[in-house]
Amino acid sequence: MAQLGGTPVLILKEGSERTRGRDAQSRNILAAKTIAAAVKTTLGPKGMDKMLVDSMGDVVITNDGATILREMDIEHPAAKMMAEIAKTQDEEVGDGTTSAVVIAGELLKKAEDLLDQEVHPTLIATGYRLAAEKAYEILDGLAYDITPTDTELLRKIAATSMTGKGAEVARDMLVDLTVNAVKTISEKGVHEIDIDHIKLEKKVGGSADDTELISGMVIDKERVHPGMPKKIENAKIALINSAFEIEKTEVDAKIEITAPDQLKAFLDEEEKMLKDMVDKVTASGANVLFCQKGIDDLAQHYLAKAAVMAVRRVKESDMKKLASATGGKILTTLEEVRPDDLGKAGLAAERKISGEEMIFVEDCHNPKAVSILLRGGTEHVVDELERGMHDGLRVVACALEDGKYVAGGGSVEIELALKLREYAASVGGREQLAIQAFADALEVIPRALAENAGLDPIDMLVALRSAHEKGKKTAGLDVFKGEPTDMKKAGVIEPLRVKTQAISSGTESATMILRIDDVIASSSAGMPPGGGGMPPGGGMPPGMEGEY
Repeated sequence: MAQLGGTPVLILKEGSERTRGRDAQSRNILAAKTIAAAVKTTLGPKGMDKMLVDSMGDVVITNDGATILREMDIEHPAAKMMAEIAKTQDEEVGDGTTSAVVIAGELLKKAEDLLDQEVHPTLIATGYRLAAEKAYEILDGLAYDITPTDTELLRKIAATSMTGKGAEVARDMLVDLTVNAVKTISEKGVHEIDIDHIKLEKKVGGSADDTELISGMVIDKERVHPGMPKKIENAKIALINSAFEIEKTEVDAKIEITAPDQLKAFLDEEEKMLKDMVDKVTASGANVLFCQKGIDDLAQHYLAKAAVMAVRRVKESDMKKLASATGGKILTTLEEVRPDDLGKAGLAAERKISGEEMIFVEDCHNPKAVSILLRGGTEHVVDELERGMHDGLRVVACALEDGKYVAGGGSVEIELALKLREYAASVGGREQLAIQAFADALEVIPRALAENAGLDPIDMLVALRSAHEKGKKTAGLDVFKGEPTDMKKAGVIEPLRVKTQAISSGTESATMILRIDDVIASSSAGMPPGGGGMPPGGGMPPGMEGEY
């Protein structure tokens, strides 16, 4: 509202809320810090889990930062920006989601101290950017090389990612599955690894030890006809995305039948068309058929007579993975089924898993898509196992794509803090205060690791700093022994991209929130007090009664 000669001039809609200056910054920073604090306790091998219950009563138990923030019903706009950090980190790297959010929260916390000292927000933002640029440079110097033949190092990277998660129950076996799966689908000379070609299929029952890698595909479907064979060795697979049915005409057509023999001829022709379709499939030598659409009852009968195992309504994503796994082509019409278009597998079989039939396509030669069948005692266990496996697969893929890894356990953050403090002294002006604050903020990771393990954070930080000052660049916190340890030797290692992405997304979000000095929130128009869309006393809004 502005005043003009004593008359108030309304600029914003009535009920709009406006927060300005230091007040707006404080509120935004508080919201971001609250989000960081919510996930901080899940960090590290001794991190705790969160139980999230949605409005429908569905329960999620996890310590995966991205999942926690996705399931939380976040209202505050600055807090939503923090949740975006975890989402980006998850999509880019798969792991380090909690670290990214915690770093962003700590950067804002340190920035608040600088704001209290009257340092301008843009100066802090500039200092943070300078520090982030320097951090990437230092990280490059701390990184070690890794090649696809370093299986042991890849196993350690997967194991580090899974430690402290639900996947830890049968870690050694799951680590082997992860590394084998990624190495199977990675192609020579291709730098990008698409982990969508690894299908994670969940089935409650058994234990995590029963999880297995299938060098082919698992499809959660069953045969369309009980008369079809349950098991076919040396399978030749036809992948068809058109329906095995008589197509209806595009326009409305009316057929007049005046005599019984005409009806018989009409039905016979339909039958012949379906039989021709099946004959085309069998003539190509196919003995397994995956169809993306429906299969007519009569066609099922003919396929069963020809001893062909058929599966209908297979998802498009599964069809693509089947093509990658078996080397077959997805055909649009039945006119073009040729023997060289068929996929090949050593075995196609229907098996009962936890009381439900599933189709296994196994022993594929050089498959470019594989499946991992996850097992666990309850649905929550299997879901958390899937999240842990997803993170493991992503970090192994990142390590192979970039060919670089760094030591974990907070060693990188302590080394970065040490080097950034030296760098701050060489930068003149007030920006050096922001660079020092950035260095202090990075130490939140080893501090949180110590707190979550029940150790004294100050003692641990002092011990780690002194180890790094003596030149032990890979010294990190061993939360089990409670002392600084050489993380590279201990096998606690992570892909370089986990660290660079966490620092870049954390810095970008923190600087964006810092630069906001005015929050204008419009009122929700036309809503009754309390924000509900129903009239007082319940019932339908006026005039809507007859529409239901």
